[in-house]
Amino acid sequence: MKTIYLAGPITGLTYDGCTDWREHAIEYLKKYGINGVSPMRAKDYLSKEKIVADSYINTTLSCSRGITTRDRFDSTHCNLFLANLLGAQKVSIGTMIEYGWADSVRTPIITIIEKEGNPHEHAMLRELTGFRVETLEEGLYVAKAILDI
Repeated sequence: MKTIYLAGPITGLTYDGCTDWREHAIEYLKKYGINGVSPMRAKDYLSKEKIVADSYINTTLSCSRGITTRDRFDSTHCNLFLANLLGAQKVSIGTMIEYGWADSVRTPIITIIEKEGNPHEHAMLRELTGFRVETLEEGLYVAKAILDI
């Protein structure tokens, strides 16, 4: 089964802010036999947090090492990398590192970002981005078109 890693900001957001768009993407992709892979999977225990922190020392999947290990694996083993940066208030350091991991194995990258004004706007991000779109729907359409082989 083809897989798409669903990257994007997490730290500083509400649990729903981290998961809502990913759950929508997973349901959409599933209809086409594509597996959406969320960095928030199996982290329901964070739903009680008002704001998601960058790590949680006493949890296996959410400690610094757990996050890094699984997200690196996901970023380098997916068929496509889709990052939703819409509405970001600050640069997501983790997402930017994931861009580098995905690019290091030449995984195609779809970036969902505003036309202008996003704090992630940077020359290197523009160069790593293979497909730039402005809505989640456009990003999912491009992903489906690429993997519909």
